[in-house]
Amino acid sequence: MIDPDRIEVIRASFPDEPAAGPALARILLDRVATGRQGFTLRISRPGPAVAFGRRDAVSPGYTAAARTAAELGHPGIERISGGRATAYTDQTVVLGFTIPAREPARTTTDRFEWVASLLAGSLDDLGADSFVGEIEGEYCPGRYSVNLGGEVKVAGLGQRMIPGAAHVGVVLAIGGADELRRTLVPVYRELGLGWRPETAGAVADRVPGISVEGFESALLQRLRRNSDLIDSDLDPETETAALAAAPGFMSPGGGRSAHEPGRGG
Repeated sequence: MIDPDRIEVIRASFPDEPAAGPALARILLDRVATGRQGFTLRISRPGPAVAFGRRDAVSPGYTAAARTAAELGHPGIERISGGRATAYTDQTVVLGFTIPAREPARTTTDRFEWVASLLAGSLDDLGADSFVGEIEGEYCPGRYSVNLGGEVKVAGLGQRMIPGAAHVGVVLAIGGADELRRTLVPVYRELGLGWRPETAGAVADRVPGISVEGFESALLQRLRRNSDLIDSDLDPETETAALAAAPGFMSPGGGRSAHEPGRGG
């Protein structure tokens, strides 16, 4: 059961260097795993990008897909959690839950269920009709995707585990559904993946007037029911480390910097 007494909340975004996002996620994962930091939630607005998963990175069409994404104004990056390609817009929220876990593989389902329930409940508090589960033909398919009305996927979840900790990543589309579909159609074509673009949506299409700030408020309000939330600033040393590591999370030919061997997945 996931029931943290205390959660450190960090707001850190890198819209001009989106690969610094997964770089920071990996840094936080290592810190939590070694006990230097406790349960942490990072809330970010990464800006336009396409985040590829490990299976994408070994696909024959990966380089072409990353190049296509970059040509559309969405630099390619390699995230640390699992799944297939997903697109960020300027109305995307990315959440990273970094959770201490003595034996993380034994509690994989618990983490997925806790985060998915938290996400769906927060959206319902704002007037959405949320469900947890995969829609046939959705992009980056997953059992713990969050959809609205059983018709459009608005959020995906993925995990990464190392001894001592786990990272649960969430990509939530508050708005920007047209841009999301316009970007993923050619990217998935290059990857050789079939999907139904009509299953990709955003919360604002179903809940008029919703904002990123409104969602964040609803999410934190739910977390406060059982946990003390501690707001923390990202220290300059950690920010510098994330930016320095960012090139290692760029896709080949799909970003603003020369590609180095990726460490995402």
